[in-house]
Amino acid sequence: MPLSRMHERYQKEVLPWLQKEMGYANRMAAPRLVKIVLNMGIGEAITNIKALDAAVAELGQITGQKAIVTRAKKSIANFKLRKNMPIGASVTLRGERMYEFLDRLVNIVLPRVRDFKGLSSKSFDGRGNYTLGLRDQLVFPEVDYARVDKVRGMNITFVTTARTDEAARALLKQLGLPLQD
Repeated sequence: MPLSRMHERYQKEVLPWLQKEMGYANRMAAPRLVKIVLNMGIGEAITNIKALDAAVAELGQITGQKAIVTRAKKSIANFKLRKNMPIGASVTLRGERMYEFLDRLVNIVLPRVRDFKGLSSKSFDGRGNYTLGLRDQLVFPEVDYARVDKVRGMNITFVTTARTDEAARALLKQLGLPLQD
């Protein structure tokens, strides 16, 4: 299977740049992308189970991979939530699918976001992982506008092998993520 465009760019441009600029001794010491996790919380699934089916189908269209249903870890009486009730959908992308998704996200999806001025640099978690939130799923061209019953947001988490936020910031910036300084 041939390498995706973004994976090839990582190996030919980003990796040598990281080694030179950040001072990594070899290729394996340089940070790399491990996985991309898409998560969609559907609070209305408590009362309307069909909303969950629609969200799972939309995540499947966006990623090209079947989404899993996430369940509540504990009961919360104020929200009428019981343990093990389905309340969300999640997809974990690795390998070539991950690089294909990153390529589409950077080059197609983010430019379609309204009033987009770049991604916040404050969303790093201190361990080299980055999370961004999208307000609606309609920015993805794979989602059919006519079939969407409700606009739902999602979180996208980039998990890297970087030990610091600075190393992860350098990696993601070199891969094309439009981070603000």
